[in-house]
Amino acid sequence: MTVPVLENVAECISPSLVIIREALDSNLRNMIAIAGSVDRLRPHCKTHKMAAVTKIELALGITKHKAATFAEAEMLADAGVKDIFLAYNLVGPNIDRAVKFRTKYPDVAFAATADDAAMITALSNAMKEPRGWTAKMGVVLDVDTGLHRTGVSDPSKAAALYEQIIQSPGLEPWGFHAYDGHNHQTPFEERTAAVLSGFELARKLRDDFVARGWPVPKIICGGTGSFPVFAKLTDPAVELSPGTCVFHDTGYATAFPEMHFDPAQWIITRVISRPTDDRLTCDVGNKAVASDPPKGSRIFFPDLPDAEQVLHNEEHLVLQTPLAKNYKPGDVLLAIPKHVCPTSALHKWAYVAEGGRVTGQWDVTSRDRQITI
Repeated sequence: MTVPVLENVAECISPSLVIIREALDSNLRNMIAIAGSVDRLRPHCKTHKMAAVTKIELALGITKHKAATFAEAEMLADAGVKDIFLAYNLVGPNIDRAVKFRTKYPDVAFAATADDAAMITALSNAMKEPRGWTAKMGVVLDVDTGLHRTGVSDPSKAAALYEQIIQSPGLEPWGFHAYDGHNHQTPFEERTAAVLSGFELARKLRDDFVARGWPVPKIICGGTGSFPVFAKLTDPAVELSPGTCVFHDTGYATAFPEMHFDPAQWIITRVISRPTDDRLTCDVGNKAVASDPPKGSRIFFPDLPDAEQVLHNEEHLVLQTPLAKNYKPGDVLLAIPKHVCPTSALHKWAYVAEGGRVTGQWDVTSRDRQITI
């Protein structure tokens, strides 16, 4: 793996993110090629959370987008997206936030997930008055294909909920959400079998509902790991929702080696101490890189591939390696996070580099839970 050479990296503060524009562009082209058409894509913005990246995707013809928070949905709408799916069940104050969102963006086609009758009733009560909106709010039935996080798997319960959506004032059925984040099988054949087995539930439900005369226009499928499997399906209802592959990371590179994406988000860090001959300490603490992977595997240094990460605190990462003698305080290292999505959320902005130089900054627009709504 080649570490980017940035001739003006000495001017960059650390720890910080840097987006390599060429790698980002390559990943987006690869994503479209796997999908076969931009019309089949509904990429998840949770990885990048950036208006700048959203605008690049829009320029490539990717018009449908997926979010997990209202801040991400607002970021997408402000960037110009007119078709937004919030893949989250709305409860509590988020019902009122949905009203505010639709009021602020009346021309945006907007939908959220649901898997509960009371939730659907509350959303209908909030949306049944038109208030000048150009369309009803969409509701996507969350189908549990094996993750057991949210959603329904019982066919009779799924039918009752979907019929409730159809009959609820102010709401319209958008189809199904079938996220299978539990499928991380590294052998592609095993992952394919598991993904298609889970999809069979959604397919059977769709066929049953259509036979009843109910519209099921979309089955919004999967994430990055199952993306190439769903992309091979010819079912016209399938929409593909990769996310991580926009920036890529070492976690997915290890789990899914057949997916040839490039690391587009790197962490700039500096050596701040060399306490022993075989140890060096960097300034990339766990406030600068996602800490959900286990200690010792949260970040990868291509220039120090065998370094042991012996200590990781809020502002420090201690590496043990015989190569420590080659470094001194102030030296710059570039590293790749194992889990890129929550890493993005730890930074207010990221540098962007093109042609071997850092050329500007992009805001991580929706890193917080709330922007204005």
